[in-house]
Parts: sequence; structure tokens; C-alpha cells
Amino acid sequence: MGKNGFETNCRSLGGALILVIEDEDTITEFLKTGLKYEGYRVTIAKDGVTGLDYVRELDPDLIILDIMLPDKDGFEICKRVRRRGSNIPIIMLTAKKEISDKVKGLDLGADDYITKPFSFEELLARIRALLRRSGRAVESTELRVVDIVLNTETREVYKGGKKISLTPTEFSLLELFIRHPRRVFTRETLLNRIWGYDYTGDTNIVDVHISHLRDKIGDKPPRLIRTHYGVGYAFYPEEGK
Repeated sequence: MGKNGFETNCRSLGGALILVIEDEDTITEFLKTGLKYEGYRVTIAKDGVTGLDYVRELDPDLIILDIMLPDKDGFEICKRVRRRGSNIPIIMLTAKKEISDKVKGLDLGADDYITKPFSFEELLARIRALLRRSGRAVESTELRVVDIVLNTETREVYKGGKKISLTPTEFSLLELFIRHPRRVFTRETLLNRIWGYDYTGDTNIVDVHISHLRDKIGDKPPRLIRTHYGVGYAFYPEEGK
């Protein structure tokens, strides 16, 4: 058991170099800020030619590749990366929802795709899975805190040895809290991380989901998930001892 009752059973994936090939400033800043907070190193390329140069020069651990770029499209970039014999994991990032575009990207050698707008936590889960699969980083799929066990691969959660059912949003919230004990997350940060950078609805949705999550994990006072009034929420694993 680690400090404050928290145990990850893992070697951190942090430190892996992620190359983001994307020309939209809002998305690149969103990704750079979030990924760096998770401990990743991040390099941004705003066009395909620069992206290809960085692939050759930096040998990144993973590439996040937009399809719509100002010069060469993501399909062409993916094809060229694979033609060089590189097996760097590639996640295609696209606003297109057509199945044909997704199939084309996978056929050209992409490992995964995610459609804009996207949840940052979903993207993180895909990054971790690809880094594990590629052998470029190693991490256990199991997170433990007090009597809660969370499996990031099967997306199952156990409390005191008994399986509990969480919605995808509740699971993402719990995983985020467990990975960052004692950090205070504002509602706005939680909305960006879980609901997506383009969410424009009522921030009260955060409070509703936190309430449901507390009920399901039996989080009674003194709480694991503590409210910081006027600010947001933080996770205190020592409170569950």
C-alpha cells in the first residue's frame, strides 16, 4: 500500500513522448496542458511536413494525428510513417464520423481513432492502452485505494470485494480522482476532462454525477471525495481507512 492508502501497482507511463500533429490551436493547447499534467512530454506540429520531420528526428512513443491538416492530410502522413517501417502507435483524430474514413485510417496502419469532440479521459485511456500494447511503457491495469479496486482494461470496479456498477462517466471520474489524490479539481476542469472541451451545458451536472458516484461506492463522512465549497472536489484516500 502506498502513501495515503493509495496503490497503483504500476510503473508510470509518464515521461513518454507524444507527438501531436494538429493545426487547431484550441485543441493543441488543450492536449498539451492535459498531457503534460499527466507527466507526458509533448511536441506539437501544426502541419504534416513538420510532423514527418519530428517523427524522424524525435522517434516519439505515440502520435496523435489529425486527418484535416493544411498541407498533407493525416492519411498521407500515416501512410508515410508506416512506409518507413515505423511501428509507433498512431491515434487518428478526426471531426469526420463516416465509417469509411475510420476504416481507411486503420487500413493505412493507424492503431486507433477518436472523433472530435472527445473526452480527455477517453483519449488518455486509449493512449495508455496503446503504450502498454506497444511495449513502449508498462503499467498495470489495476488501481487500488483502500478497499476499492478499479480495472482500467475491463472497466470493472470492486468495493470490498463486491462488484459495483458505474456508468462510463462515473468510472472516468473515479479513475481521475484515484490517479490524482488530494488534487482539487474545479468543476470547469472536470467538465473539460470528462465531458469534453466543447461542453457548454450546466456545470451542475458535475455535482449530480459526484453524488451518484458517492452513493455507489458507499462514500460516507468522512468522505473519500470531499467537496471544496465554491471551488470543486478532491479525493482523499486516507479518509477511507
